[in-house]
Amino acid sequence: MNLKSLASRLRAVWMLLLVGIILTIASPVFLTSTNLLNVGLATSVAALLAVGQTYVIILAEIDLSVGAALGFSAVVTAQILRSDGLLPALAAGVAVGVAVGLINGLLVTKARMPSFIATLATMSVLGGLSLQLTSGNPVAVTDYTFQGIGQNRLAGIPVPVLIMLVVFAVFGFVLARTRYGRFVYATGDNAEAARLSGIRTQRVKVLAFVISGVLAALAGFILTARLSTAEPTAGTGLELEAIAAVIIGGTSLAGGRGTLLGTLVGALVLGVIDNGMNLLDVSPFLQDVVKGLVILLAVFLDRNLDALRGLVTRRSGPGDAASSSTTPELARQ
Repeated sequence: MNLKSLASRLRAVWMLLLVGIILTIASPVFLTSTNLLNVGLATSVAALLAVGQTYVIILAEIDLSVGAALGFSAVVTAQILRSDGLLPALAAGVAVGVAVGLINGLLVTKARMPSFIATLATMSVLGGLSLQLTSGNPVAVTDYTFQGIGQNRLAGIPVPVLIMLVVFAVFGFVLARTRYGRFVYATGDNAEAARLSGIRTQRVKVLAFVISGVLAALAGFILTARLSTAEPTAGTGLELEAIAAVIIGGTSLAGGRGTLLGTLVGALVLGVIDNGMNLLDVSPFLQDVVKGLVILLAVFLDRNLDALRGLVTRRSGPGDAASSSTTPELARQ
């Protein structure tokens, strides 16, 4: 891969650098270690959701249920934690994530439902179950060991940030260096060709949705531990933030292209924007406007980058053509 291609894929890096430079000039607090760790901590939950979302979107699918899965997993974990202890609670939370991902995957592959519709339906079901299970009330968490998942620090770094980095490293390796990762890219690029070449494309998709569900459960652990409370509506809207991070990071909505490094940078772009606007005391309503414009810019570049590159090439083409046509004449003289 040449530098030009790498820059195109990781255009979010340039967006992050630009926003960082602007905020460094605008606020002396932004570049302090304490503030940067706060950015990482605030980004960690949406970033974990974005990891699973990256797998799904590379397959040209989408998972709208991750926010509701986070909330339902958090509620189940908190309730079992109060009655049965830490390990059964963690196991139950992970089981919820696996079950949600498996159901989504089977609806898409076996029932042949569009992923947008299938996961929209499961989002509604899980949201309703969370409210029914708790009667709409938050569930308090008092287990100090569990709270440590979201509140402790190792070597001065918040545990959620370390978990986020480990997850990106592990699943980034799986996506870039393993046979399953190659199958994900092949299926997303051309599912029929992948199937004809012997790839079990349905299994690839189901596993991607399961990964998304498990990471939603892990994100639920972190958010619940940080707040010491499981809110039934805790994940509302986080699915959109995760999808935005994936798109900003350069993953194609058409499938077949994307990197977890780009997703991590995309999540940091959103986190830095949120943090910077809070430091500058920008209205929360305008914050949503700015984030929406950033997402629109990322999607526009994703859809029109080739056309923009072709426009630049056409503008420089006549001069190049003229010089190339005169060169043979000079050579003959």
